[in-house]
Amino acid sequence: MRVSLAVRGGLAATTHRGPPEVVDTADLPAAEAAELARLVAALTPGPRSDGPGRARDAVSYTITVEDGGRSTASTQSDAAMSPSFAALLAWLRDHFARRTTP
Repeated sequence: MRVSLAVRGGLAATTHRGPPEVVDTADLPAAEAAELARLVAALTPGPRSDGPGRARDAVSYTITVEDGGRSTASTQSDAAMSPSFAALLAWLRDHFARRTTP
């Protein structure tokens, strides 16, 4: 399973223009791969949003899961995010931060 994270928008939108970061469970230790799979399985839709409203400068996050030939994307923002999306986002951010830290 491959999971990618793309970050867009916010007040400093120019800092969020890079390509999505990607993690592949095949490259993870078994315990981390299992935790990532658990978080992905628990992912629920975010709160309903009727457009940009008051959060025009909110950061949006798109998490894409590719598994078994299927691809599923979920986009949520700082202004409207489900707890399960927040948990997965936190795991991904932590993983990517550890990967880039020497």
